[in-house]
Amino acid sequence: MNILVLGSGGREHALSWKIAQSPEVDNIYIGPGNGGTGLVGTNVPLNPNDFSSIAEFIRDNEIDGVVVGPEDPLVNGVRDALEAEFSHDQLWIIGPGNGGAQLEGSKEFAKNFMERHNIPTARNKSVDSSNLAEGHRLLESFSPPYVLKADGLAAGKGVLILDDLDEAKSELSAMLDGKFGDASAKVVVEEYLAGIELSVFVLTDGETYRLLPSAKDYKRIGEGDTGLNTGGMGAISPVPHADDAFLSKVEERIVKPTVNGLKKDGIPYCGFIFLGLMKVGDDPYVIEYNVRMGDPETEVVLPRLKGDFAEIMKATGTGTLDKVSVETVDETAVTVMLVSGGYPESYEKGKQITGVGDVEESIVFHAGTKLEDGVLKTSGGRVIAVTSMADDRQEALRKSYASASRIEFDKMNYRKDIGFDLD
Repeated sequence: MNILVLGSGGREHALSWKIAQSPEVDNIYIGPGNGGTGLVGTNVPLNPNDFSSIAEFIRDNEIDGVVVGPEDPLVNGVRDALEAEFSHDQLWIIGPGNGGAQLEGSKEFAKNFMERHNIPTARNKSVDSSNLAEGHRLLESFSPPYVLKADGLAAGKGVLILDDLDEAKSELSAMLDGKFGDASAKVVVEEYLAGIELSVFVLTDGETYRLLPSAKDYKRIGEGDTGLNTGGMGAISPVPHADDAFLSKVEERIVKPTVNGLKKDGIPYCGFIFLGLMKVGDDPYVIEYNVRMGDPETEVVLPRLKGDFAEIMKATGTGTLDKVSVETVDETAVTVMLVSGGYPESYEKGKQITGVGDVEESIVFHAGTKLEDGVLKTSGGRVIAVTSMADDRQEALRKSYASASRIEFDKMNYRKDIGFDLD
């Protein structure tokens, strides 16, 4: 098989790394990739949102399957564009069409979907400039903290959690006035759910589904979950508080109604479903849907999967997921994200990275890196994810932090407390 992975982050490096292990894969291409993906495949200068160039590359390189990493091209309709160019027999695709991608592309769409199919979530209301007063009244009816979510994609920065009512009202107006661009032309005002956050991942071909390992990520830049939200500072899998009884509730109350709801609504769906959950007491509630794997959760979920991942991807893309099983190793996986100084606000790029070759007991997944004349340099805010596996969480943590200490670049930063809150 020849497979194309679209994207350039740590998630795409992990996907490519896992796919490349298959003896059935002849060539794997990553477009555009990063400074590390070239170690497991061939980087190609493709923009994931340039659908005509992608189609041309698929023809020229006899691509059998496409795995779409990020959400943006999915919401923009990459699957729909490729399905217009290639038959189902010619090309399989992992990732939903624009219709299914609205689960992530529109918070309002997702909330309406959950209400329609009786999927547990927080009380909420969609607000725009025409019903701002209703939004204020809803905020007044809630106890703090107050949750505001931009309806559209905002690069992971469109959610505000505020303790002060007046500030929440002010921020609601600012969002509607364009604080997050077109993404916040509508805002979902949501009741805050107090509990423990985690993620559960589902793979589906639209008929059959398979559960992937649970994970917990750490979004705040500062230790003790303080400071600004980021794209993720680390992750751990499995999640200790997600026992079999809880996961059974997730499957019955959320996974099955979601997959069946898509079918009832006439929305074809092939790919990953990311369930962002809150465990409130012993019950699961959906905080958000994503229509792709998470980052950095992918970097702890995929290392725990047994078997031929390329064959699992092909089975999903060709509608034969019922013919394969997805099994998981018992080991714990931990990833620690190394980020640029100043992230998630302004930061400098082009810093030389050293020490990656000295890491022996961990897997190094590149995110914001690039190679310039053979020199590895930073090219983003989240730079490298250091993943380790062990029989227990403490040993996995020891490995990741020991490995992280071997890597250096100017103003490098990382949290020192990933996973320690689970003891």
